[in-house]
Amino acid sequence: MTDKPTIDSWKKLAEREIKASPDTLVWNTPEGIDVKPLYTADDLAGIDNLDSMPGLAPFLRGPRATMYTGRPWTIRQYAGFSTAEASNSFYRKALAAGQQGVSVAFDLATHRGYDSDHPRVEGDVGKAGVAIDSVEDMKILFDGIPLEKISVSMTMNGAVIPILASFIVAGEEQGVPREQLSGTIQNDILKEFMVRNTYIYPPEPSMRIVADIIEYTAKEMPKFNSISISGYHMQEAGSTLVQELAFTLADGREYVRAALTKGLNVDEFAGRLSFFFAIGMNFFMEAAKLRAARLLWSRIMTEFEPKKASSLMLRTHCQTSGVSLQEQDPYNNIVRTAFEAMSAALGGTQSLHTNSFDEAIALPTEFSARIARNTQLILQHETGVTKVVDPLAGSYYVESLTNDLAEKAWALIEEVEAMGGMTKAVASGLPKRMIEEAATRRQAAVDKGEEVIVGVNKYRLEEEDHLDILEIDNSAVRLSQIARIERTRRQRDPHRVEAALAALEKIARSGDGNMLAAAVEASRARATVGEISDAMRRAFGDHAAVPEVVENVYGQAYDDEPEFQTLVSRLEQFAGSLGEKPRIMVAKLGQDGHDRGAKIIASAFGDIGFEVIAGPLFQTPGEAADTAIAFRVHVVGMSSLAAGHKTLAPQLVAALKAKGAEDIIVVVGGVIPRQDYQYLLDHGVSAVFGPGTNVLDAARAVLDLMEGKRRNQ
Repeated sequence: MTDKPTIDSWKKLAEREIKASPDTLVWNTPEGIDVKPLYTADDLAGIDNLDSMPGLAPFLRGPRATMYTGRPWTIRQYAGFSTAEASNSFYRKALAAGQQGVSVAFDLATHRGYDSDHPRVEGDVGKAGVAIDSVEDMKILFDGIPLEKISVSMTMNGAVIPILASFIVAGEEQGVPREQLSGTIQNDILKEFMVRNTYIYPPEPSMRIVADIIEYTAKEMPKFNSISISGYHMQEAGSTLVQELAFTLADGREYVRAALTKGLNVDEFAGRLSFFFAIGMNFFMEAAKLRAARLLWSRIMTEFEPKKASSLMLRTHCQTSGVSLQEQDPYNNIVRTAFEAMSAALGGTQSLHTNSFDEAIALPTEFSARIARNTQLILQHETGVTKVVDPLAGSYYVESLTNDLAEKAWALIEEVEAMGGMTKAVASGLPKRMIEEAATRRQAAVDKGEEVIVGVNKYRLEEEDHLDILEIDNSAVRLSQIARIERTRRQRDPHRVEAALAALEKIARSGDGNMLAAAVEASRARATVGEISDAMRRAFGDHAAVPEVVENVYGQAYDDEPEFQTLVSRLEQFAGSLGEKPRIMVAKLGQDGHDRGAKIIASAFGDIGFEVIAGPLFQTPGEAADTAIAFRVHVVGMSSLAAGHKTLAPQLVAALKAKGAEDIIVVVGGVIPRQDYQYLLDHGVSAVFGPGTNVLDAARAVLDLMEGKRRNQ
């Protein structure tokens, strides 16, 4: 007889194979979890809820008893671009091809509560989403789409009141009363203050808006989810999975408390709360994250003593990671998305969006969107994953990971709670700082090659593939939107509009009444999104974040590595010849609040030895030029993620020239298609850094430009 295999016998065998202790194979993840090379039944000792059942509290194994065996997850592709007409055509084709719900992406002008004719949004209209200025646009957006049958998800936070009001009125005028409308509005403003930055008003009145929407929908829209509490944008901004899990659930707890201040019973609204998580490339940990999220949310909701079991249940939409997509060797993104989609399914998501392979470069084409949608259809119909509920249950590794994630996330949730809750934690800057530090560490690991990204820092092609991309004619879209706004204003009753906006402003100032109810009346009167937003701006004011840059994170990752130290020494020598530190301003122009890349560059360049000026968000090109001149910078680095670069970068160059500062070097980085590089260079930009650029390479290139300019002076 052979002896029963033991962990000790395995270790001896492993040592012979690798000529070292198997302890050297432990993977230290960014979450602070040590992943061992082998898991056994011993790792499950002391873990609770291993014998839990799907559909029953604490819902570890899924919110529904039969999960996908009874009904697969909903295929809900996120899309929106250009005009309402163009987006409507896209939605109708997608629904005919197997998509099961509509998920709307709005342009940044709409997110920030500006009409398309506002001078601050010239480069943003119709880019990265659909432009919606009034009920008239919303009606066109859903023309021919039966809103009593198709659920609609809307990613909207800053201008959430006018957008939801316009949707309600568009439904009415399609013949669908609000109680029959189904879907979800994101309405997650705390996350905006942390990472995505499409806020409008300060935190306190913003939380009032959240509560008013929960109150209104709980009473008037029983099929509609009043909030989608989002971790997705945290992971996209660079958070670890523990941070995404903890801060998302802590946000949820805060929103429940806000709703209770409206006098609601927890069971009136808890069942209509939903969540939204990113699914990245850490395959098993992402699946475990969704399982841990359901476990922890059940624990949190128990505090509020609901009577309905459904009030303890976490239901979630997921989207495959946008930040995992790469410009280089872009067809690899199809594979990445497929793995991420499988992970979401194994984790038990209720609906899913799969990204298109070209989204690291531009908006998806119909060709790439079809591949993304078919990825889910193949997963549902050809792989067999829908035949068994929670197939990963009982896995030594996955159950252990689930427990580790839950424990670490709970510790961070309790840290937030000790600060007085998420609103106070956000005001202190703690979550934002932690996420930015995590993002900077990861970028350093990628730049050093410690984290391999195929086709980017290893196995690179000699020649890059060039894709046909979808390009939006921003000027044409803006002109068409302005024409519709003007027509709407001519045809409406101005006295009715004025009275409705005054009533909304009064409620916003006094707190007596419901702002969404008032905005519905204003939308019926054909008040625009910008006019409704401005009524609340007059009551609440605008929120302006103070940009901060983390220090000694990127540089620490390099320690005394020669490549880094050589660059630092070279910069010091140049500073000596210059008589001062080289100064670079990192600028975000237009309404693009996605600042992960800008913050990483600012942090890394600071550690290398540049003096960094972090420009405020949402500047116009003229304002950015004024800031650059005031700080006497040598370089302006414009960060662009929302496709406004062909409008905004030339305007920045022209503004500097008009103000007599043409000697300031302008470089541009971000999500910029290669076919746009020459256009930018022809219009005065000195260098372009596309997705996946190594930060040290970018710093060397900027220093080359500065040295060249000094030699030529």
